[in-house]
Amino acid sequence: MSASTITARRERLHRSELAVPATSPRFFEKAARSAADVIFLDLEDAVADRMKDEARRAAMSALNEIDWGRKTMAVRVNGLDTPWALRDIVDIARRCPRLDLILLPKAGSAFDVRFVAHLLTLVEREEQRDKRVGIEVLIETAQGVAHAEEIAASSERLEAMIFGVGDYTVDMRTNDPVFGTPSERYAVLTSPQQDGQRQRHWNDQWHFAMARIVNACRAWGLRAIDGPFTDFADAEGYAASAQRAAALGFEGKWAIHPSQVEPANGVFSPSAAQAAWSARILDALELASARGDGAVNDGGVLVDLAHAKQARQIRRRMALIESQGAG
Repeated sequence: MSASTITARRERLHRSELAVPATSPRFFEKAARSAADVIFLDLEDAVADRMKDEARRAAMSALNEIDWGRKTMAVRVNGLDTPWALRDIVDIARRCPRLDLILLPKAGSAFDVRFVAHLLTLVEREEQRDKRVGIEVLIETAQGVAHAEEIAASSERLEAMIFGVGDYTVDMRTNDPVFGTPSERYAVLTSPQQDGQRQRHWNDQWHFAMARIVNACRAWGLRAIDGPFTDFADAEGYAASAQRAAALGFEGKWAIHPSQVEPANGVFSPSAAQAAWSARILDALELASARGDGAVNDGGVLVDLAHAKQARQIRRRMALIESQGAG
């Protein structure tokens, strides 16, 4: 795939992605009325093996019968190493015109994505399906992180990569019981001070994986989405986790509970201060350009054309949010 494909990616608002088990129909209507930008109906980890076929049927009924409004609708299928994956992908793509994305778990190589993309191409050709189905993948294994760049470049159907911290925690054997939270064990001690006291500094044990994923996404024009924070009772911790992801360049985060949707939307939307800054910077640079200058002093900070690009990105993000009627 050439770099020119970057400009052809489908743009979607993806600040929050709400998880809904396909075997829990009581949650469907509530999810449809939520403020989530993206919803995925889960056939994988949230469904016991004996319920897989029933979950698939329930997901298809939900996609076809419930009014999901303008939300992006995804289905997390079972992994390609399971006996359910083929029917999950083919049946849902064939029978559900409302489907927007296949969410592929445990993507470990470019081949995994290409295989799903070829299946979707065959189904669309057979069914003469008008709406093209995109793909988002979970990067949640050591192999997936090791191959992040080649996965990102694998297919023009690929739209987003999600950091699946839960299974990644398992694969890395760190034995953390709560997924998405920092570990007090991943810390260093300062040298003793004169009074013998030492400070303990916590570090971010997932920084490498997250930075590699988001860099691969930006290189290939994909949306980088942070994964779950399973302690849904810790609202402050969730917000901090989302802020950390936003600081790295992610543009959205999973919500495993409805209470996490609004915080995600807030963190991954431009703030009032950012909106004001972008307007001020663009106005100032326009005046500077009229004078023949490429840079301007903004309260003691040198602002140039790179800042103009950033300001335009903020405005584009605001316009996308407005176009979706999202708050």
